[in-house]
Amino acid sequence: MRPFRARTATPTAAERVRSILAAAHSMTVVTDEGRHEVYCAGDGGAAGRVHLHEPGDLDHGQHTGPLPVRLELTDIAPTPVRDRMRARVTLSGLLGAPYDPAAAASTCVEFGGAWIEDAQGRTDLSLDALQETDLDPLATREAGMLNHLVDSHKDLVPLLLRLVRPQVKSSLSRVLPVALDRYGLTLRLEYPATHQDVRLPFPRPVQDIEQAGPQIHALLSAARRSSHSSRLPA
Repeated sequence: MRPFRARTATPTAAERVRSILAAAHSMTVVTDEGRHEVYCAGDGGAAGRVHLHEPGDLDHGQHTGPLPVRLELTDIAPTPVRDRMRARVTLSGLLGAPYDPAAAASTCVEFGGAWIEDAQGRTDLSLDALQETDLDPLATREAGMLNHLVDSHKDLVPLLLRLVRPQVKSSLSRVLPVALDRYGLTLRLEYPATHQDVRLPFPRPVQDIEQAGPQIHALLSAARRSSHSSRLPA
């Protein structure tokens, strides 16, 4: 049996930031007046609460002047894995008026900078990079799909270990899906004192939400055909 092969594409930093903004249910807004914990209800997540503008594009008013602001978001894995924080995203900029945490309308922010911090380090992003990046079609559905896989099909998750190369260590204690995006599924392999993330790329990137199910089934079919014997200890 030939080993499972597929492209190893992963989301760019800009794609990850777009996804985190779209899926986030809360964010911290930091101004000179203090820190505001903002709940992002409805469609669009945190992205629906903020409009980013080009530098110099806002009227800051004659009395207030430009007001510095920082938006902080934390990306938490939706499944109960060890070390659930996947990334931190920060956006900095200027406001044209004092921030109102109770405002229903989206807040206009003159873009100053954006960066994402994760296990690989920090990546800075331009406004053009964010605006030119398409939103991942799975961004707002990732949490529900991963939890459905864990809660309703938990017997299928260990099956995917057959696709892991090289073979997992015999001390493996647990495996759970930790991330899902248009390019593939990421498993977290947990050992007694450490953990490792393993990428299982889809045969082709997902273009819309209807394609997600067939691509996950393609991974499962490849796992069933594999002669690789990786599995959780009995």
